[in-house]
Amino acid sequence: MSKRRVGRAVVAAIAVVAAVTTPVAAAQAAPAAPSVADRLRDDFNGDGYQDLAVAAPRGKVDGQAQAGYVAVVYGSAKGLDLTHKQVLSQNTPGIPGAAETNDDYGDGLAAGDLDGDGYADLVVGAPGESVTDVTAAGTLAVLWGGKQGLSGGTAVATGTEEDRVDPETPALGDFDGDGHLDLATGNRLLSGPFDRTTGAAKSRTLAIEPAYVTDDVAAGDVDHDGITDLVALIHDVSDDDMHDPDYRHRRAVFLRGTHDGLSAPAPVNNADGTRMRGGESLGVGDVDKDGYADLVIGRPNDGFGEVDLDDPLLKGGQIGVVHGSANGPDTSRTTIITQETPGVPGSSEWSDGFGGGISVGDVDADGYADVSTGSASEDLGEVYAAGQVTVLRGGKKGLTGEGAFSMNQNTENVPGTAEQNDFFGADTNLLDVNGDGRAELFAGATGENRDGAVWAFPNPVNTPTATGSVSFGAGTLGTVKSGSSLGRGFAR
Repeated sequence: MSKRRVGRAVVAAIAVVAAVTTPVAAAQAAPAAPSVADRLRDDFNGDGYQDLAVAAPRGKVDGQAQAGYVAVVYGSAKGLDLTHKQVLSQNTPGIPGAAETNDDYGDGLAAGDLDGDGYADLVVGAPGESVTDVTAAGTLAVLWGGKQGLSGGTAVATGTEEDRVDPETPALGDFDGDGHLDLATGNRLLSGPFDRTTGAAKSRTLAIEPAYVTDDVAAGDVDHDGITDLVALIHDVSDDDMHDPDYRHRRAVFLRGTHDGLSAPAPVNNADGTRMRGGESLGVGDVDKDGYADLVIGRPNDGFGEVDLDDPLLKGGQIGVVHGSANGPDTSRTTIITQETPGVPGSSEWSDGFGGGISVGDVDADGYADVSTGSASEDLGEVYAAGQVTVLRGGKKGLTGEGAFSMNQNTENVPGTAEQNDFFGADTNLLDVNGDGRAELFAGATGENRDGAVWAFPNPVNTPTATGSVSFGAGTLGTVKSGSSLGRGFAR
């Protein structure tokens, strides 16, 4: 699986402080101008079409096992152009570092214009990268966009024994409202503007709290003040809390963006003050078009690590929506979606993994954010863990099962055949690669042919469809089949 997905765990440093659900008097926020984070995403060559970046962190590079690489396929008026592509690794000229065994290059991707030149850049994490004699110190690099696409790069964070880099969950946003994108991970904040020589303008630790694990982070304007906020999903594995049977409880924390930067992280609590359940996969977007970005929390792990394992709402996984407000996440307005929700295809079965690989986008250009999710361990008949993807619609009532649809490799016109342990839907992505204002759907299957592959579903009539869908893997990319886990993660 991938970051934001089943089983993602990265040691993080996030403190838990005062609750954010205490009512605070505030007037309805006026509509905010589009943030710098929203102006340019994923268009690496500046041609007006978003481009698809996908990770293969276990790919073999020049004989180095699990060195990892990133594949970029460029968008066009006709959609994804499989003839216009790049494969980038640490052995690519101009890219920082060198491909080495177990670097896991690409296990952490984010896209945005970090140097303000009008071309989107690509943030790439390498969590397994060793630095001198420090094993798995981790690194983050920015690959720079330009008229010819991505080329060259700059290392922007390098781990040490005392301060390892947490590169698997990068998120971009203008967290201080200065007009420059910033880069946040589970344990540090790199502030823009970024320079191709020196990297970030400044860097700081992000509120250290020992023994916390970050499952995912995502950015969006939750309180609608024009400054990007940050949300993190975390859980506690400290020995000090072992006496608490609920010590592994997943939780969410909210870091408000201000002109002074991100606030201290505050727990997202239920309306009654109890701790709200977190999750493992996260997206942020306005599913009810009220101007406030909403938290879309995927909980694919059947209540993994929780006390109430028999909670029927967690069987097979679920998605929880917490609506945004002027005060931040408003847990008095929440929605739970499962495969038992009316309109959602399928049924909830243990270990389906529904809620993994969350992506938020607009598939029908109606202004309401829609959500794609995988259930990568879904059995199809007798085929174990074949996997499928589901798209849920936003609307006036928020995210519901109305208009939802699913696809898998047994769906007519979808390339391939559902096989055991394909893990189709290990990650998903909603991205507008043909510039028509409607997002297309992309899905990764990390177990396909024991190497991984990616599926692209066109969107001709406000709904991604199997008709005309294509897939690509090592053969198309010209890479070596090596258990690469292609499709483990998309840039976001």
